[in-house]
Amino acid sequence: MKPRVVRITRTVGPRLAALPRPKPLTTFSLSTPKTLRTWHYTAGAATAGLALTAGVVTAAGPWDSSGQRTAERDWAAVQERSGGTDHGRNSGTSDTSATSGTSAGAPAPAPSAPSVLTGLGSATGTLRAAPAGKTLAAVLDPLLKNPALGTRRTAAVVDVATGKRLYGLGAGEALVPASTTKIATAVAALSAMGADHRLTTRAALEPDTDELVLVGGGDPTLTARTDPEGWASLRTLADSTAAALTERGVRQVTLSYDTTLYAGPELHPIGADNGGNIALVTALMVDEARMNDSTSGTADRSTEPAADAARTFATLLAKHGIKATSPGPSKATGRATTLAKVSSPPLSALVERMLTNSDNDLAEALARQTALATGVRPDFAGGARAIRAQLAKLGLPLSGTRFADGSGLNRADLLTPNLLTALLAKAGDPSHPELRAALTGLPVAGFTGTLSARYTDGAAGVVRAKTGTLTGVNALAGTVVDRDGRLLAFAFLTANTASRDAAQTALDRMATALAACGC
Repeated sequence: MKPRVVRITRTVGPRLAALPRPKPLTTFSLSTPKTLRTWHYTAGAATAGLALTAGVVTAAGPWDSSGQRTAERDWAAVQERSGGTDHGRNSGTSDTSATSGTSAGAPAPAPSAPSVLTGLGSATGTLRAAPAGKTLAAVLDPLLKNPALGTRRTAAVVDVATGKRLYGLGAGEALVPASTTKIATAVAALSAMGADHRLTTRAALEPDTDELVLVGGGDPTLTARTDPEGWASLRTLADSTAAALTERGVRQVTLSYDTTLYAGPELHPIGADNGGNIALVTALMVDEARMNDSTSGTADRSTEPAADAARTFATLLAKHGIKATSPGPSKATGRATTLAKVSSPPLSALVERMLTNSDNDLAEALARQTALATGVRPDFAGGARAIRAQLAKLGLPLSGTRFADGSGLNRADLLTPNLLTALLAKAGDPSHPELRAALTGLPVAGFTGTLSARYTDGAAGVVRAKTGTLTGVNALAGTVVDRDGRLLAFAFLTANTASRDAAQTALDRMATALAACGC
């Protein structure tokens, strides 16, 4: 196969990792997990494989830094030659001419694979009509009557290509959204700071006092693990700091830590007894203050995230012969010299991790970073105000909505299906490439994040969606490619559900029905 065809083939495998390694926007691609050997496409099965996974690529990207799908460019290049692979013959001549380089008895060119971007139209390039509202109603109305969805349920379906709403049931009615709030946080943060923004942690030395200040930059992904896997490393920071101190002849320091980047209370309004769903929200922590080796999900958390980070930093300095006092809180002055710093991956990677893993710590950090970027006090209330303000700037429908945090843990949050689908459509808008991570970070049904154990059949690999779960609250919002190749955004919100599992199953059936709809 030609290299460009191979590149298209490689893009169709869903990205699968409990904790995705961050990658620059310009090189974002989907990797095929080793465990999914039946999804590894061979040259002989290229046509069938590409057709089968067309919807996955449409919903997932990949996009380059300009917002254009990488696969789209490669597909366009392939279409320049209708004959497909030429088995090493002269690629500069016509596939059908006598001078094409085809020798007697040589195999004929393989047929070109169909478009991998059917969400933009059919395989022939003809844009198909969006599903009809009445037909969607016939599909979704009976499913929405499922008692497992509680006493209140709302829904909306939007054609991403046009932004037109195709279906709505109480679409303007606000309900508690749970973690689907993170879609709003993602769009607001990306809009305010840009996809390439990074969070920086630094070590600064005060003049004349040998006070070394570990200054938090609000990066909860800062890690002390031996293999940082691309995230900012406290070990690297310690190595560089020790080298700078040694160069200055400093072998002993008074160690302090600075968390003044953020303001207000650190404890989320849901309280300390939160089942390990979130740590204290502070500008300095390591590995999200987890007390075990986990990288996602619930876990016991440190009650002193910043102090623990500083103590770990002191231990790492000691390995280089630098002695440090027991750390205490402080604030770096403007006269302090930055000795070393480490930065997070781009904001796009942070957003993807937040959405894929439903990472509450990252969500609250990004809410406060959005507040900082827009001149608002960086506390819980300020983060909520900043999110709303950014969405208003984007012209999104905010009627009836209320933001109380960035993670969706607060039951005071209220969102509508109208807003959630508008957020997804805006993230797919070609004029807003900076928002694309709000789509590429959505869990893939049956493969990644909070959807890895769901959709074991039906729409696995075709639905990408953010889940939302609190006691009595279940929600699902994301994208799906229907049978005609249209990319649809949907949002389903429910209230007063009795069984989490039954409600999730009912929600999944609705998304699966959309995928199967040839409306």
